[in-house]
Amino acid sequence: MGVSIASIVLGPWGSILAISVALIIQALFFGDGGITALGANCFNMAIAGSLVAYAIYRLVSRNSSIASARRVAAAGIAGYAAINVSALLAAVEFGIQPILFRDAMGAPLYAPYPLKIAVPAMMAGHLTIAGLAELILSAGLVAWLQRSHPSLLRMTAPNAVEKDDVAAGFGRPAMRTMLIGLAILLLCTPLGILAIGSAWGEWSATDLANPATRQQIAVVSANQAPPAAVPQGLQRLSSIWTAPFPAYAPPFLRSASFGYMLSATFGVGLILLIAAIADRLFARLRGGG
Repeated sequence: MGVSIASIVLGPWGSILAISVALIIQALFFGDGGITALGANCFNMAIAGSLVAYAIYRLVSRNSSIASARRVAAAGIAGYAAINVSALLAAVEFGIQPILFRDAMGAPLYAPYPLKIAVPAMMAGHLTIAGLAELILSAGLVAWLQRSHPSLLRMTAPNAVEKDDVAAGFGRPAMRTMLIGLAILLLCTPLGILAIGSAWGEWSATDLANPATRQQIAVVSANQAPPAAVPQGLQRLSSIWTAPFPAYAPPFLRSASFGYMLSATFGVGLILLIAAIADRLFARLRGGG
């Protein structure tokens, strides 16, 4: 999810903005998360995730130096906690929908499963695989920043004192390293197609109408099959917005691997462009003031 490292480098408010921008781009251009769920996703991941990650990192790493191993551990714990808090919030939001939103016949209008199924199903993968992955990546990135660009860790460590007081800048060499790293990640993007199925709860109206997908949904939902008919509210809202690159697979490309890579390149490029424009605007405002 990246919320932990964003909170550590940018602080909680910068992280909220950065993660929200990423979620907006995912929803608008790739159909990931959905337009109608954008507010909930921003709250769960950008707001709650950032605040939880920042609070835990500051608490665990309190009074330690920038190069301390405790900061690496703090980053890992913060990442693990943030992704699981976000997942729990989403699970509760899924689980209360069958209670709050029903049609005239009593059938769920949107999410079909109650809390007793939604919470265990959602948390099973996040407490294990996703949480551990977030822990390792967050801790690893902070360990790398400690060696290469410790200045990026100073915003959330205002009282840390270094013996050598080495303040590494983030100039052209650092930018070159970052761009090389992004290029490597883009080349590895097609590995994402190895994943089978979708995350729990991220089902479209088409998924709930497909017999094979319905069977997969039942397996990961306490062997309880979804409603026989696609929920009316979900069916109605599914046509509000059609993403130009749905499911990270542009419809005009036959190669799924190339489609994933193209989508990743487009997404990264768009975020860098937005950042560059914002930087120029703020620079002009500072100059004018």
